[in-house]
Amino acid sequence: MNAYRMARSRRCRPYGYTLLLLVSFPWQLAGQAVTSNPGATFSVNADLVVLNVTARDRAGDFISTLRPEDFRVYEDGRPQEIRLFRHEDIPVTVGLLVDNSSSMGSKRNDVTAAALAFVRSSNPRDEIFIVNFNDRVTFGLPSQELFSANPAELERALNHLPPYGMTALYDAIEAGLEHMQKATTGKKVLIVISDGGDNASHYKLSQVLEAAERSDVMIYTIGIFDEHNGDQNPRVLRKLASATGGEAFFPTESSQMTSICQRIAADIRHQYTIGYIPSNPKLDNTYRSIRVTVKNPRGGKVFVRTRDGYIASPRQDSSADPVGAP
Repeated sequence: MNAYRMARSRRCRPYGYTLLLLVSFPWQLAGQAVTSNPGATFSVNADLVVLNVTARDRAGDFISTLRPEDFRVYEDGRPQEIRLFRHEDIPVTVGLLVDNSSSMGSKRNDVTAAALAFVRSSNPRDEIFIVNFNDRVTFGLPSQELFSANPAELERALNHLPPYGMTALYDAIEAGLEHMQKATTGKKVLIVISDGGDNASHYKLSQVLEAAERSDVMIYTIGIFDEHNGDQNPRVLRKLASATGGEAFFPTESSQMTSICQRIAADIRHQYTIGYIPSNPKLDNTYRSIRVTVKNPRGGKVFVRTRDGYIASPRQDSSADPVGAP
């Protein structure tokens, strides 16, 4: 079925998403030389916490020359040993979650243009899917097609229903997180575009935040609010982004969304991927806070962004391919 109907319990069920991964990575392990064969892999037989880290200078430009020894990672205030380090463009699975409520009618052309600008800025090997939401959640691609990187297909997926109804924002994020279980890449992103708060979901914010904290999905949010809309809730969009290492944007005009989506695409492409084995390996469903600091060997302040933390969940088997596998 194409429509995602929320005939589920309002109680947050255990999620299969987890930030603790058992995988083989074609990445640089700290303390080892990088192989000259791009197809070679290192086997990491341990549970890794994998972070996507953005580093910018005072001018907002990406810093692309950092080394593993320039980073410090702390979990619950305790320093961690970096065991994995990578800084290159890899395929990403991206879910575009687009508000399709009645109030979005005048903004839909700008939303579509922005989403397609993101697609054109992406890696051809990316996996992209569309979730349209009003008072129900609908996947835009045909039911037999999980992902696409074809701009024409994605444009049809964005525009196959006219805007109407209310806003089930939390249900849409839950659906997007669940769909990520089908991803075959190791890097996952949700981009949420909405002009209001939630007024129609079965799920609650606390449940969606817990699901996000159990996942390895970054959430970027774009709030295009109408000052006369009493349902708007920028705090929620900021919280979702901060918790997962994404970023929240609040353009004053919907026409600004194209440049924002291009900025998000560049952000994803320029991130460092860092992995560590927790000094506390117990998977006890507790929340672990994360802090990353950087010392710039060339001098100057570095502004770092990554997820605030994660819930240490027992790992479940995954059929996903190794990250970066051809």
